[in-house]
Amino acid sequence: MVKKYAGRYSKFLRPISIVFDLLVVSSFVYLFLDRSLLKPIPVLVFSTLWIISAMITNFYEVYRFTKLIRILYYIFYQLLLFSIAVFAFFGVVENPNPGLFQTLFFLFYTFLLTSLFKLTLFYALQSYRLGFGGNFRKTIIIGNNESVSELKEFFINQKELGYENRKTFKFNNASELNLEECFDFIVSRNIDEVYCSANELDENQINLLIEFCENNFKILKFISKRGGLLSKKLKTDTYGLSTVQSLREMPLSNDFNTFLKRVFDITFSLLIIILFLSWITPIIALLIKIESRGPVFFKQTRNGIKFREFTCYKFRSMIENTDADIQQATKNDERVTAIGKILRKTSLDELPQFFNVLIGNMSVVGPRPHMIKENERYSKSVNKFMVRHFVKPGITGLAQVKGFRGEIEQDEDIINRVKYDIYYLENWSLILDLNIVFLTSINFLTGQKKAY
Repeated sequence: MVKKYAGRYSKFLRPISIVFDLLVVSSFVYLFLDRSLLKPIPVLVFSTLWIISAMITNFYEVYRFTKLIRILYYIFYQLLLFSIAVFAFFGVVENPNPGLFQTLFFLFYTFLLTSLFKLTLFYALQSYRLGFGGNFRKTIIIGNNESVSELKEFFINQKELGYENRKTFKFNNASELNLEECFDFIVSRNIDEVYCSANELDENQINLLIEFCENNFKILKFISKRGGLLSKKLKTDTYGLSTVQSLREMPLSNDFNTFLKRVFDITFSLLIIILFLSWITPIIALLIKIESRGPVFFKQTRNGIKFREFTCYKFRSMIENTDADIQQATKNDERVTAIGKILRKTSLDELPQFFNVLIGNMSVVGPRPHMIKENERYSKSVNKFMVRHFVKPGITGLAQVKGFRGEIEQDEDIINRVKYDIYYLENWSLILDLNIVFLTSINFLTGQKKAY
């Protein structure tokens, strides 16, 4: 059984930084530009300009191995682009126009405060790692060449960056490497990241290493030979003198993208809950209670992000039965009630999951969560099945709007579902989420073949 993921508080640092910066921008709009700008729309305009500039400049793309000179570059680039955007805005909008000096004061104090916060956070984390030994990533290195030695020395000499190399697995040739020993060590010591000199392993060993790391939610990175690259498609970073490449760079591994998706989830789920669920829930509840005995809501334990278990909510669409947690609904299933058929056909039974979204254990769009028994089965039989658990499960997903929802009748159904889920993970964007929501609404109106 896959071990459950131990969460990190450091994942909140980037969202906190974004919120702080937006509060600074909003406050200084009021203090330096025009107090009439306290109205929500102008504040929203300048906050949007800040976010758009940050997306272009990669202002929040700061990692523990990022050098100070790179952070200063991001600050300067953000200052330049945001300043251009602000002056462009006042060039188009004549009233209110605070004047040149007030605008310069706004920009100066905005960047003074945001830059100080960014640098303070950067150095505070380094001091915390050195002084208290916290915020460390446990690593292992697999390989035996100059680049491996350099990376090992980098981890030892740059302790403030927060890497703790627990072991280096050395070997003279690929046949001497015992991957099972590596895997046991990773699991028993709860290793976070695996660094591998892929040029020293054979293809089968690399595939086994990839499969293990994906199934156990470990970050796998490759160490390149000095001056060499494994593939132009891999994300490349520099750790001291060592070139390190990440196997799978998913958009939602970026905290900024995760923050945007969470904002969308909260906004959308609140709209659905307030405008729709608030009045339709009593109606559905009454119909369910009239037809059959039992609770209005059906609760089921499912696996979510990093395989963590959570309680998934639905409107009850079946009579109470002992097989609900182990057997999927099938066509003409006798357990489904009359009102349940309508709820399932229109997907109205899924609406309570917007509370799951608001709580934070689901997303509006993402891979659909499966029953525990199904996950135990498919994690062993379907290649890369566990990859879909790198993100929060969704109420709807790309696989569902492409026709792979509901009952899994044959192996091709689950294989294609996983393929679409992985495509979604690797190609996520807010536009893609909106497109999936739109297609889901069309399916809601027209119905789907396997909606039973």
